[in-house]
Amino acid sequence: MGLFDRTLEYIDQLQHAGTAAAVCERLLGVTSNFGLTALMAGTVPQPGTPRGQQKQHVLLCDWPGNWLERYLARNYVDHDPVVSHMKQLRAPFQWRDASKSTVVDKSSDEVMGDAREFKLRDGLALPLVTLDGQIVMVSLGGESVELSDQEFGMVSLASTYAIGRAMQLHTKADSVIDHIELTARERECLQWAAVGKSEWEISQILGISEHTSEKHLLNAKSKLGAANRVQAVAEAIRRGYIS
Repeated sequence: MGLFDRTLEYIDQLQHAGTAAAVCERLLGVTSNFGLTALMAGTVPQPGTPRGQQKQHVLLCDWPGNWLERYLARNYVDHDPVVSHMKQLRAPFQWRDASKSTVVDKSSDEVMGDAREFKLRDGLALPLVTLDGQIVMVSLGGESVELSDQEFGMVSLASTYAIGRAMQLHTKADSVIDHIELTARERECLQWAAVGKSEWEISQILGISEHTSEKHLLNAKSKLGAANRVQAVAEAIRRGYIS
């Protein structure tokens, strides 16, 4: 069985999870194979949000020990280099990339140092943007993270789908899915994007220009209300456009 087929299996399991705890358990059942053993997902509070209100933003959480309590108590969300990098990049990345590209000051260094105390030395973060413009972040961490490029794509897709499912359960809106019309070309481009093909590779497969394949993907992303390619693919799978 190919990696994409296995990803679809994982997604099917996530879709049948009936509670946030079940979503969390099933996602970690996949990601722990790559050293990603802890999970936190939720909306990103605005800077200056009172600490007592920040916990309301958490949708899924399976952090070790008292890490979440310390994170909230010390207002780390305003200093976390992973959160800062996510707001700028709006695409999946590993924590180590945030440390390389973000200016590390005393506060951000303290965040990552404390995370290491809880055996969270590296991880993967990915953002989603809801239709009302709210940023949702999924952050997976562990002591030793090993991901190939293909595995990175698979975990990103499964995680994006998981947070979508958690948001469905949170709003109790699973049965209400607005109808969106995707063209045949948009569906084809998304199908190939789902298996990791670049815009240039998609153009060669479909016999169109790279600019055209990029345009089809951008149109599909816009129609699906997605912030990035991974979110667009996850939403297309949820709506049955990719199977």
